[in-house]
Parts: sequence; C-alpha cells; structure tokens
Amino acid sequence: MPSFDIASKLDAQLLDNAINVARKDILNRWDFRDSKSEIDLNKKDLLINISTENDMRLTAIIDAIHSRMIKQGLDPRGLDESKEHYPSGPMIKKEIKVRQGIDKEVSKKVLKDIKDSKLKVTTQIMDDIIRVTSKSINDLQAVIALCRKGNYDIPLQFINMK
Repeated sequence: MPSFDIASKLDAQLLDNAINVARKDILNRWDFRDSKSEIDLNKKDLLINISTENDMRLTAIIDAIHSRMIKQGLDPRGLDESKEHYPSGPMIKKEIKVRQGIDKEVSKKVLKDIKDSKLKVTTQIMDDIIRVTSKSINDLQAVIALCRKGNYDIPLQFINMK
C-alpha cells in the first residue's frame, strides 16, 4: 500500500554552510568593523550561538542568517527564536535552537486537517514524523497539497514515498 512520511528536519550540512557564509558576510560589512561579534553552530545540540555588542547588530546577524538559509534552500521557520537574548558583560548573547521533528501540537493540527479533508487515508504519529498511507496515490498527493497550503509555522518535508 502506498505511503509517505511528513517530517520537519533541516539538513545539518546546508545549515553549517549557511552559518559559515553568514559569518563571512558579517565580518566583511563596514558597520561590523572592529566588532567582537561571533556566530557559532553547535552541531551536536543543533544550537546557533550569537554574541554581539547591541540589539541592532543582533538583528542584522539574524537577518543575514535568514537570507543565507533561504539561498541554501532552507526554511528559516526551522529556527526557534523564541528564547530572548541576555546580557553577558558588555556583550549580548542569544541562543537559537534548530527545530528537528514535528512536536505534538503541530502533529495534532496536521492530523485534524487531514481528517477534516475526508480523504481516504490513514495516519499515524511515529515519534517526530507522521506516516500517511492510502490505497490511492491520488489521495496521498491531495494530502501533500493540503499540507503545503496549511500554515503550521514549521517547514514540512514529504519523504519516503513508497
């Protein structure tokens, strides 16, 4: 029986490339001359650590990261920027967590939208992915179109189409 998985993951290598290019862009900008700004990606915990002198530079760094992610084909909604920045001596630090997987609230919302569409598909939550199966490939394609139209505040990928 045909099936596919709905997942939400960012490619770690593309994210690393985007962070490295954003770091080079920031260091070459004239308004960041003599700045002690740093951008680091912790690949193990998937955290982006930013430290800089003021709020203006912090927003410029985040904008540079977003633009580089878009150019790499990554969705900036995959970053969890809800945590506020905090002062650390003369510097401001901010940790941005990279979202991996679909959390429970979003998966329930996706399942509700699929169920409300009245398509003949079966869905099940498997840890941080959602498996969708059906007898008809057309129904699976309709579910993909439905999920692309939905606003879930996280990037969705459709993988393992069998």
